[in-house]
Amino acid sequence: MNKKTIITALITLFILVSCSDDEEPIREQPTEQTVIFFMPWSTNMTPYFEQNIADFETAIKGGLLKNERVIVCISSTTSRANVIELKQEKGQCIRDTLMFYNQPDFKQRENISRMLNDVRAIAPARRYSLIVGCHGMGWLPVSTSRARSQYHFERDDVPQTRWFGGWTSEYQIETTTLADAIGDAGMRMEYIMFDDCFMSSVEAAYDLKDVTDYLIGCPTEIMIYGFPYHLCTRHLVGTVDYAALCQTFLDFYSHYTTPCGTIAVTDCRELDALAAIVRGIHQTQEFDYALLSDVQRMDGYNPPLFYDLGDYIAHLCTDQNLLDDFNRQLDVTVPYKAHTAQYYSASNGFNDIRAYSGITTSAPSHNTRSVGLKKTKWYQATH
Repeated sequence: MNKKTIITALITLFILVSCSDDEEPIREQPTEQTVIFFMPWSTNMTPYFEQNIADFETAIKGGLLKNERVIVCISSTTSRANVIELKQEKGQCIRDTLMFYNQPDFKQRENISRMLNDVRAIAPARRYSLIVGCHGMGWLPVSTSRARSQYHFERDDVPQTRWFGGWTSEYQIETTTLADAIGDAGMRMEYIMFDDCFMSSVEAAYDLKDVTDYLIGCPTEIMIYGFPYHLCTRHLVGTVDYAALCQTFLDFYSHYTTPCGTIAVTDCRELDALAAIVRGIHQTQEFDYALLSDVQRMDGYNPPLFYDLGDYIAHLCTDQNLLDDFNRQLDVTVPYKAHTAQYYSASNGFNDIRAYSGITTSAPSHNTRSVGLKKTKWYQATH
């Protein structure tokens, strides 16, 4: 082999080795926790989402992040969603835009699942948590046709409160769709927190029990400001402190302009045990609808859609032993909760809270919007 041939062979080998090195993907090392802040299009809430992000940034500036990452997916318009990382750098919080989606139809499970998989590729972690910010209507299915009466989030002549998604059906996401998407992605959450109205619902929680350990939400409407992230983020990132989260939420809303707030944390791993007890109650007990007006309502609709679960069962069950079993399991299932003396509804104003278990049911509702109740997984598990 002559000298020229040897040199050519060496150059070729160098190029091949170099190409191989360049093409090796850079793999992100998993952190301890990735918190995903999901803000799908919600019609009139973009300014409030921006405030939520700014409050999150305030917490991060204080040195909150140790081995955690915060990823925000926000739909700024109906046709675009940005994926942003909130990074802690030199005492400041910066926004690093990582990617975007055109025409993001998050009503479809495959698009939510795609977003979750993208986040996992960008920010792999040992634990994942999901915060959802938008309008909320508990377990209620999306409807393409509905009564002309307004939902709470359509009122603009009263203090605003926060469907899971936007005003109209093309931007509304069902809890079952979210559960399917998370399941498809294989990303069981440490917690899902709904910064939305009416999402501390036993029907909604039961839909999500196989994809999250805990569900954090409000059994009533929540003021449009949402969670005070500048105060409560430290309880959501790193070691999660559910009791402190509830207390911080209560302290903030006790002094808010409209001093009303409700919050609860459901241990979704306990829901099957609760369902078994409720099923036993339904097998021997029948609700006396003459007592319906005595059951704690948790909304401003007429007739009500959401009732306090604990108070409903207390009025349903006349067997004290069964009721005691239920209450013991309910305390385990909803271990953390807090509320002000009243809750506020954009539909009918201030309402007293006489009984509070932290979680609602639509079981006794006569509202026509509850027509799909018997199709819910909770109803089928308890009847």
